[in-house]
Amino acid sequence: MLRTKEQYHDRLFSMRRNVYIGGQQVGRDDHRLRPGLNVLDVTFDLARDPEWKGLATATSSITGEEINRWNHLPQSPYDLLQKQKLIRLAARRVGGCIQRCMGHDAINALAICTKEMDDATGTEYHQRFLAYLKGYQSEDLDGTCSQTDAKGDRLKRPSQQENPDSYVHIVEKRKDGIIVRGMKMSITQAAYADVFFVVPTRALMEEDADYAVAFAIPADGEGIKVITRPVWLRDKDDPNAAPFCTYGVSDSVIVFDNVFVPWDRVFMCGEWQYGRRLALLFADSHRHSYSGCKPGVSDVLCGATVLAAEANNVARISHVREKLSEYAEAAELAYAAGVAAAVYGEKTASGVFFPNEIYANVGRRMTGESIYHEYNILTEIAGGISVTLPFAEDFDALETREDLERFIVRNPAISAGDALKIWKFVENVGASPMTAWYLIAGVHGGGSPVMETIALNIGYDYDERKRLARYLAGIDAEFDDSKMRSLEPSFGDGLMEERKIKKP
Repeated sequence: MLRTKEQYHDRLFSMRRNVYIGGQQVGRDDHRLRPGLNVLDVTFDLARDPEWKGLATATSSITGEEINRWNHLPQSPYDLLQKQKLIRLAARRVGGCIQRCMGHDAINALAICTKEMDDATGTEYHQRFLAYLKGYQSEDLDGTCSQTDAKGDRLKRPSQQENPDSYVHIVEKRKDGIIVRGMKMSITQAAYADVFFVVPTRALMEEDADYAVAFAIPADGEGIKVITRPVWLRDKDDPNAAPFCTYGVSDSVIVFDNVFVPWDRVFMCGEWQYGRRLALLFADSHRHSYSGCKPGVSDVLCGATVLAAEANNVARISHVREKLSEYAEAAELAYAAGVAAAVYGEKTASGVFFPNEIYANVGRRMTGESIYHEYNILTEIAGGISVTLPFAEDFDALETREDLERFIVRNPAISAGDALKIWKFVENVGASPMTAWYLIAGVHGGGSPVMETIALNIGYDYDERKRLARYLAGIDAEFDDSKMRSLEPSFGDGLMEERKIKKP
């Protein structure tokens, strides 16, 4: 089924109160979580909108039923392209992170890795996972990936930590399941997810086998605490609030305190050799998602900058136009990397079509490097008004309203009312708690930059380039470029099919 946002709320608000904000134990209907819920609401609305059919929805490879695309295992390059397109368009709707890609990337990673473990070791994780996923899809649940462990002393391996709970680990294996302890951190949308998908965060050694664990657990399971930091732009409902101000995000530390997980939801249990594989599968899938998300953020920043340029009456100045072109470069190169990752991806043994790791990491790395520069362009063109603008109440007060209406107009073609809306939008985009979140998330989302370097160094064939250089330098008489020539894009079923979709 495709849930309505009201059905999503009903389930969410009936969950056990295990969320903590500012020292208070709260329900998931707490007003500080509402901006994040508003983002998730959009994902449910789009899936039920006939004009988004085939983009926000997909046909399940398990049941053949129509499901939310966020819960779909990609089967072709076309599926990956549709995911990328959906993320960008949905991100434009909410002014930034759409948050649902966390669960999508987790199920991709688990589907692939469980199949590989079964084929190599004779375990039965894959069918167990597919059985779980069938119910997950049919109920149209929302999951988030809980990957990043607290990590403790970065110089020590998981099994060497003075605090063993720095990483989630198995403390007991029973006939009916396992008991786990530990902490995950920086987990986006955990406070309003139905399910946590828990996966390893790093490569593991044999002595770390207890830390090689993956499972799915209801977000309100016994023994789980969700300590949450919401980011939002307003405290109370305001019928006059601009759309951008109605959305937000939250991140959580998740504490697992002797949590029981039944065997039918355990998808890795001690297979330490696959810790790095599962970690990278999620990370690389998530980095491909950034090729949709980050161009959406660039679209928002570009639009805010264009408005600021018009409000300052400098939109036609040549160096301003040159600055604006840098948004086009950043957004479309990142999007193009995602397209390349999709069409040069590969069909895995699980049937899941997975993006090309090189293009996914190149696109993600570039977006992380450009995010601060993009905000700098907005600041250069807007000026300092984003942090010096008088309060809204001053624009309403009789004593100051007339003065401020004269003050706020810089372009005679723009009214005082519209100019105020522009500068409030610039303030919210460029100088607010959400700004800080997007700056840090732009660098660290999907893993810290060094992990992109590691992934590229693992996957990129430097020796092939060295052999080319040896040939061109005259050291070797011949050069075999058959490997490069064999790299063909994968044009899966329906790759070039066109969809008419409702534009944001």
